[in-house]
Amino acid sequence: MGRFKSIRQTQRFLVAHDQINTMFRHRRYRLSNVSYRLARSDAFDLRHGYALEMTA
Repeated sequence: MGRFKSIRQTQRFLVAHDQINTMFRHRRYRLSNVSYRLARSDAFDLRHGYALEMTA
């Protein structure tokens, strides 16, 4: 496993990872199966939209 070269690089990674993690980690125990699937689908659609914006 590679190491981060600086504290700044570590912080940039953690900020991005936290935003993605929050988007995909739903409180599963509070949702029905249908609600959970819809939430996951919405999260993937958002991620796809963000990826398109970043490449444009």
